[in-house]
Amino acid sequence: MMLESLRGQTAIVGVGQAGLGEANGFSEIEILAQAASRAVRDAGLKMSDIDGIATSSSSATMWAMPVVEYLGIRPKFIESTMLGGSSFLAHLLPAMQALASGQCNAVLVCYGSTQRTAKFGRKEGVRARALLDPQPYEYPYEPLSPITSYALAAQRHMHMYGTKRRHLAEVAVAARKWAQLNPEAQKRDPLSIDDVLAARMISDPLSLLDCCLVTDGAGAYVLVRSDRARDLPNKPVYVLGSATAVWNRQISSMHDLTVTAASESGPRAMAMAGVTHKDIDVLELYDAFTINTLLFLEDLGFCKKGEGGSFVENGGIAPGGRLPVNTNGGGLSCVHPGMYGIFILIEAVRQLRGGCGERQVPDADIALVHGNGGTLSSQSTAILGNQCP
Repeated sequence: MMLESLRGQTAIVGVGQAGLGEANGFSEIEILAQAASRAVRDAGLKMSDIDGIATSSSSATMWAMPVVEYLGIRPKFIESTMLGGSSFLAHLLPAMQALASGQCNAVLVCYGSTQRTAKFGRKEGVRARALLDPQPYEYPYEPLSPITSYALAAQRHMHMYGTKRRHLAEVAVAARKWAQLNPEAQKRDPLSIDDVLAARMISDPLSLLDCCLVTDGAGAYVLVRSDRARDLPNKPVYVLGSATAVWNRQISSMHDLTVTAASESGPRAMAMAGVTHKDIDVLELYDAFTINTLLFLEDLGFCKKGEGGSFVENGGIAPGGRLPVNTNGGGLSCVHPGMYGIFILIEAVRQLRGGCGERQVPDADIALVHGNGGTLSSQSTAILGNQCP
């Protein structure tokens, strides 16, 4: 089976979210189930129709098992590869192959986290990973994980290409402007370049406002074969391309702190989809930190290496700019419950369906979604479109 033969053969037919912000009184599996139920209902299906599952979590190595049990399903296809925040984009290609082969008929991809309100939250998780996921070249020096790693990448980019903190601030301000158009976004108050530059420094050159939110949240989407999608109630969004690349685990093992594996996953996904950069109408990038957006704009080929700063200047990626980027407000202003990748895919689906209200990108037909996991470690790119080739 050639990858190109999978182009457009599967479609996302339902999406759902739950527990965004603070899910007080609920566990992560409970809000996951809420999001899953909404996605299945949005697809016009019943939970009994789901015979494939793709899920992962930083809190449990065998996370698929309790999810299957809690949802009461008996899947024929199970995918639980854990690659951090890019996992829910990396799940796409195995799910597409399972559907194309007839192994299953409807795959639910789902995630939930209560890292903000749970007693065992983000701080405790970081301590646990120091034992369960040792990084021998870094942990002995007690970095402020993960921000220290991203700060290293930002410093290197500034050193090599003359990037300024003001360029990073442009990313945060653009995300906030999109968030102000999104009623689900957690941060919608005004934000200026000067506000970002004056914010408390966390790990030089990244200030508090260069960092993603710490929230609860759950997301889910449903995939079926395209021939079935046409009979379901909502407009299908077709998966045209998908690729994942991993070059390192630790930031100290990167050959070049300014070049990520997105420079591999992006071209592969676009080749599978048969599209070029000029075909992309909307771009959803994993913005755990402001430097991410610059790196991914460059590595995915929307500008040359080192030109990310100038690309985002003067509102280049804000509403009304040259390229719509992170139209929900991103992890910087909308929501970020630990592993954010599923939420950018949901936003892309909503944009292609045309149901985003004030933040809707006119005539959005093709979207590129890019997920990041670890500390610039795993990179996964998907191309989604309104038309089945």
